[in-house]
Amino acid sequence: MVNVNNYVGSPLDRIEDLRLLVGSGTFVADLKPDNLLYAVVLRSTIAHGVIKSINAAAAEALDGVAAVITAGDIGVIPTIPIRQHGTPEGERFKQPIIASDKVRYVGEPIALIVASEQWIAEDAAELVDVEYGELPVASSYSVSAAATFLLFDDAQSNLATTFVGQMGDTDVAFASAAYRKKERFGVQRHTACPMETRGLVAEWDDRSQKMVVTGATKVPFFNRSVLANMLGLDEVQVDLIEVDVGGGFGARGEFYPEDFLIPFAARHLKAPVRWIEDRREHLSAMNHAREMYAELEIACSSDGIVLGVRGEVNVDLGAYVRTNGLTAPRNVVQFVSGPYRVPNISIASHSYLTNKTPTGTYRGPGRYEASFFFERLLDMAARDLGIDPAELRLKNLISKDELPRPLATMIGLDQTWQTELDNGDYGHIMRLCLDKFGWDEKKSLQGRVVDGWHHGIGVGNFVEGGAGGRFENARITIAQEGTILVAVGSTASGQGLQTILSQIAADALSLPIDRIRLLHGSTTLVTKGVGSFHSRSTVMGGSAILLAATSFLKLLREEAAKALDCDVSEVVIADGLVSYGAESHEFTKFAGLTVEERFENKKLTYSYGCHAAHIAVDPLTGEVKVLDYVTVDDVGRVINPAVLHGQILGSIVQGLGSTFLEHLQYDDQGQLLTGSFADYLLPTSTDFPSIRGDSLGVHPCPNNPLGAKGAGEGGLISVGGVIANAVASALASMSVEPTELPLSPPRLWKLIQEARAKTEHVALEGAEERP
Repeated sequence: MVNVNNYVGSPLDRIEDLRLLVGSGTFVADLKPDNLLYAVVLRSTIAHGVIKSINAAAAEALDGVAAVITAGDIGVIPTIPIRQHGTPEGERFKQPIIASDKVRYVGEPIALIVASEQWIAEDAAELVDVEYGELPVASSYSVSAAATFLLFDDAQSNLATTFVGQMGDTDVAFASAAYRKKERFGVQRHTACPMETRGLVAEWDDRSQKMVVTGATKVPFFNRSVLANMLGLDEVQVDLIEVDVGGGFGARGEFYPEDFLIPFAARHLKAPVRWIEDRREHLSAMNHAREMYAELEIACSSDGIVLGVRGEVNVDLGAYVRTNGLTAPRNVVQFVSGPYRVPNISIASHSYLTNKTPTGTYRGPGRYEASFFFERLLDMAARDLGIDPAELRLKNLISKDELPRPLATMIGLDQTWQTELDNGDYGHIMRLCLDKFGWDEKKSLQGRVVDGWHHGIGVGNFVEGGAGGRFENARITIAQEGTILVAVGSTASGQGLQTILSQIAADALSLPIDRIRLLHGSTTLVTKGVGSFHSRSTVMGGSAILLAATSFLKLLREEAAKALDCDVSEVVIADGLVSYGAESHEFTKFAGLTVEERFENKKLTYSYGCHAAHIAVDPLTGEVKVLDYVTVDDVGRVINPAVLHGQILGSIVQGLGSTFLEHLQYDDQGQLLTGSFADYLLPTSTDFPSIRGDSLGVHPCPNNPLGAKGAGEGGLISVGGVIANAVASALASMSVEPTELPLSPPRLWKLIQEARAKTEHVALEGAEERP
């Protein structure tokens, strides 16, 4: 190659944005094939009960109603397979695609109404009469754990599975420790909230016996396999097509009941069927996340060296084990120690079934929770030992020379469950963050009261795993007009995939980026793919493109040598031309030339970083202002600094929403109380204006040819612990110790009142004891 590009590392504007900003995007709601029918899902209105009868006569009689589909119309009811981190004992708790005899959460599908218009389907749904026999409700993990009744009659308990992570010998470490601290923590149930809710259009071609489902995202190849199996089809008879997607964040794109019901209806009625959930459905039907309660204990030497951590985490899993429902319970066990040198670990997580919407992954699953638990323990230890919180962390960060280093071993599980931190210099990045934040200057603000507001600062560190999924495919083809088509199995959900992978492809092929046309996600593009989750699309999709580019150029040289009647080594490829001496051909001569390659990798990547926050609390109202928030991270190799910066800032804001606002609350009968954005609060662009971040490429990853590491989740992981630490430092004079999220104004106000009442009670007792 003659020309050398420098697209990788450049802050190019996102290629995909202009089309979306001018309204030229194509979303599921834009798809209206001829003879389209509209589907509405009738969902359970109770949390736990038997279905005595479903009377759909009135609905079926309504003009325009094509069908009311219930379990009886489907026959044998498939259950949704577990995609990752499944355990044998969890298999019996998989979700059926529709309730047949029993419902286990409010929002569980019990019928599908299909009609010629959306409003007709909605009206018809209200006419379906369902008679339930109500059963006791497990509204919390503690009720579930008591096992006075079972969600699954053939089970021995409501415990879906237990994960255990171990390292060293905690009994010995704790027996000899100069300092020990045990505390209980909690993280509230909340969920991902993409701008666009889920939607599908399913079209069945009876002549070719082919199913096409449009609206796929995240893991289309897995979902195609599942759907084909459920429909009794071969995979080649099913195509999943990706269009524009308004966000995913780990929750959207998994296989849900609707991913079967809509295609089934399309084949059943031999007509295209479209379904788009409303926001109420989204909040009650899409995967929930995060609800965990921990009791952990830390052991340290007198000078602040962490000797060990042990304890248990109870997970409110919801009613079923969904496709990735066990990922967060697994991660919280393995990632409690994060980037810290903790030689002795013993953590168990217990996942209990409850009568709530099932849970799954949400950006940084299990890591956000684990970071909150452990970072709070570190601050408590630092305070009790009289050590600066930053100094204590620097003492305990894994050093550059100690890497790679394994995380806690998952007991009873094979090698595929084990992982190790790859490379980096955690202490260096933390010091950069502290300097950028001005930690030494701001330490004097700890607990200071200014105009009635109590100021505090907090700090924390994280590691972010990436590049899961084992492989990804990429195909490179010369189109008829000479454009280079680059297709990948990775999917786009708003993360800038088109821009980033186009940069990688343009550099690898030494072509202008406008000669590259990136195609992604659909099952028609590559023979096999995986998708986008676990911060993998850049690392895995990008590395697959590098391999494909090498093979493509080799093949192009061979074909060009034939056309130019020269040796392969004499072919020059530059500026979209292949040449030998004075003779040259444009790429169009080789239109149709195609190569597909697969990148395989069994080792995860681990980006890492440090967060620091300065906050102020109004003790009269419990309001918290975030005055400054700083993050510095090392992502191995930065492909596009501008896109990465947007990812980091966006994930920090998501983390702040998780920490202060978002809360899916249920009553004791399993009814969702926060089913709209009037009750379920999200952060806005003006809520947290003072966020600063630097993303560096200091230590390229040794495990992939790009040297890149996944970086889409690190901005969120540390937020809960860092903010809680800052609030604790601000209110230290009141002995307020936040141990449960969210840190909403009512919760903080209540903590402040309880602390004041306790102080007054102690003072009163002291006065009574004086003679």
